[in-house]
Amino acid sequence: MYRVRTVGSLQISPDGEWVLYTVSQLDSVRDRNASDLYTARWDGSRSMRLTYSPEGEGSPRFSPDGKYISFTSSRGAPTTGPNAGAQVWVLDRSGGEATKLTEVRGGVSGYEWSPDSKRLVLSIQDPDPDANRPPPADSSRRQPSPIVIDRYAFKQDGQGYLGNRRTHLFLYDIASKRLEPLTTGSYTESSPSWSPDGRWIAFVSERAPDPDKVNDSNIYVVEARTGAQPRQLTKFDGPDQGTPAWSPDGKHVAYLQGSEPKLSAYSLARLAIVPVEGGEPRLLTAALDRAVSGPQWSADGGTIVVQVQDDRAVHLARVRVADGTLTRVLEGRRAVAGFDMAANGRVALIAGTAAQPNEVFALDNATLRALTTENASWLAEVQLGATEDFSARGKDGTVVNGLMVKPPTYRAGTRYPTLLRIHGGPNSQDQHTFSFERELFAANGYVVLAVNYRGSAGRGAEYQKAIYADWGNKEVQDLLAAVDHAIETGVADSTRLGIGGWSYGGILTDYTIATTTRFKAATSGAGSALQTTMYGTDQYIYQYDNEIGQPWQNKELWDKLSYPFWQANRIKTPTLFMGGERDMNVPITGSEQMYMALRSQGIDTQLIVYPNQNHGIALPSYQKDRYERYLAWYAKYLKATAS
Repeated sequence: MYRVRTVGSLQISPDGEWVLYTVSQLDSVRDRNASDLYTARWDGSRSMRLTYSPEGEGSPRFSPDGKYISFTSSRGAPTTGPNAGAQVWVLDRSGGEATKLTEVRGGVSGYEWSPDSKRLVLSIQDPDPDANRPPPADSSRRQPSPIVIDRYAFKQDGQGYLGNRRTHLFLYDIASKRLEPLTTGSYTESSPSWSPDGRWIAFVSERAPDPDKVNDSNIYVVEARTGAQPRQLTKFDGPDQGTPAWSPDGKHVAYLQGSEPKLSAYSLARLAIVPVEGGEPRLLTAALDRAVSGPQWSADGGTIVVQVQDDRAVHLARVRVADGTLTRVLEGRRAVAGFDMAANGRVALIAGTAAQPNEVFALDNATLRALTTENASWLAEVQLGATEDFSARGKDGTVVNGLMVKPPTYRAGTRYPTLLRIHGGPNSQDQHTFSFERELFAANGYVVLAVNYRGSAGRGAEYQKAIYADWGNKEVQDLLAAVDHAIETGVADSTRLGIGGWSYGGILTDYTIATTTRFKAATSGAGSALQTTMYGTDQYIYQYDNEIGQPWQNKELWDKLSYPFWQANRIKTPTLFMGGERDMNVPITGSEQMYMALRSQGIDTQLIVYPNQNHGIALPSYQKDRYERYLAWYAKYLKATAS
């Protein structure tokens, strides 16, 4: 686990000759994830590590004039207090140490260079009112103020309780180091993007009277000067989002239009463009029943390149602006994690497969040429399982697709203990990308099933929204159909079946073990079962009110969706429950309740709470602990030796 190197944050230099990226790796000594900057020549002749600081670096950018490489880092900053947070740093490409460019109290959450390389637009959150409060006279310890809550959506995982602090855009002049506000008010602005002439900045914002109560972000433009008033470009009654991408002539902005507001949990993003001077937006991928992301214009403005999420893979495609015609640029059983285009047309991307962790590639005439081999030495020392596509048909006739990972020592004709590992979301997909977890289980003698049940992405809008207000029904049918397929094809041992997942995967684990007793061991991470108790305790209040209705108005449906708890007396599967102590996405309450329900009935169960962790377990030592507990729990009941 500690040897896997993760490549990310790709950008091509303005002249197209260099590719900038980050490489992160878990640090067992400092118990953290360390990230550093690297560059590679386009021709593959050279690569260099640029940074070595223990704090790590992120958000790397080339300045448009090509003279500097910038990044964000919390180098030298305290972990708490008004001076905490990341700042923008720059490296002169002609040589020398990195220097800190900004000194923003609380740090910056994002930035982008102006086309002339003379300014930055910064994303900065309103100051913490507690930060400057002096300590009491009789104590050196400053106690936080009471948390005052008066918002509809009042909590967010990783942020905690939400006050009324918003994130705004600021202009930073590099020569004078002058910082000036660009946007103000009671709204949050995000994803700023400069126009080609540097005169305008496009951004995303929700500006309803109460933004918390709507799912209606829009694209705005504002002149890049203090005091300018934003102008709204889109008016779709739903999310218009993504980082706005300007056409080369500055006349249009490309962005992502989501589904209708009530489908907040099942939204499918489509590519759209809107005239900057005003006019109706135009959907370019209306006929494509797949989600797209990351739009970038070609130099001539005739096409837009996007990532396309499609049935266990993520491709690259070009969309013709004139008529929306889509042409696949790169296909195959892989997932493209990000890409960038240079003015000269060169395309670099980050991609991987089930057997290859993400690396940086140059795209030469629809052929990939590796620019990095960060995991080559590790891969040479391990045996990976074989990942295969499979399809199953459920009892209602629905075709369900997924991935099956077989142990490296798999022998045809032998039945293996099998783990059904369920992805979260639900609006995501298991895809042809490297999964350390799946490989770890395969290395320990398990067949692993990763199933894209209804509600998953990659199969179109109808497939995604099929579970709207009907949780734990069609998904469970689909999951069990996949297990039946593995048994019928002679791969899975029906007497040694395990199940587990995290987030919605943990929720579906609870639903499934309350439906059937065929699984001999389960791990339910960050899950919930008595869904009514999630109302007001997690961050999904908009989804609840608009998809299920308020509990006192629709009690029958809420009780139906809570059947794992109300029917906990039917559960016979020994289950390991887990979660983060500070999880506000799916609070630990959900795991505590199910643990108690099983413990009170004498079913073998444990509850593991990871201190100070949010929804995603970030501490490497806890990640390792979780893997070890998974393996021990499954081994206890499934005995992984092949029969």
